[in-house]
Amino acid sequence: MIIWINGAFGSGKTTAAFELQRRIPDSVVYDPEHVGFFIRKQLPKSIHKGDFQDYPMWREMNYAMLKHLSEEYSGTVIVPMTITNPDYFAEIVGRLRGVGTDICHVTLLASRETLLKRLKGRGERSNSWPIQQIDRCLASLGTEVFAEHVYTDELTAEDAVERIASISGVTLLPDTRSGFRKALDRKLITIRHIRF
Repeated sequence: MIIWINGAFGSGKTTAAFELQRRIPDSVVYDPEHVGFFIRKQLPKSIHKGDFQDYPMWREMNYAMLKHLSEEYSGTVIVPMTITNPDYFAEIVGRLRGVGTDICHVTLLASRETLLKRLKGRGERSNSWPIQQIDRCLASLGTEVFAEHVYTDELTAEDAVERIASISGVTLLPDTRSGFRKALDRKLITIRHIRF
């Protein structure tokens, strides 16, 4: 099974993905951004696009990798990735569904104010890429194309994870960590995934 966690930057995708991985046996996190970094590194700067999702090969490579994982790996594959273009969504998620891949897509949503607070809390500046994308993300991701929606403004990370698990029909292992350990682990996830 593939669980695709979509959402604006700051909605909690990465935290939810790694918390799910911790609580779903034999699960892995697959990050489509790494394909984008690879493409950018290999292409001359003169032909770079502003958003690596605009490269058809980014969409094709991620589709192919996820299809391969779904056919070869018996565990759960968790994909934390913002994708707001309905055509690009169809090229990856729609195609996977079309070939019978067991894929559950969930979009985490939050208000603009909540997203700004979260992003600034992790050190983003007002002119950063994630903050500049908030309005575009909210306008697109709130549509039916990107359902099922989970509103995270009032949810803890644990609540969001349990909601995603319920929607996707997976059983979570109990989380026996202390409150301090949970907070520390989540902070470490955030730090490890800061993009420079």
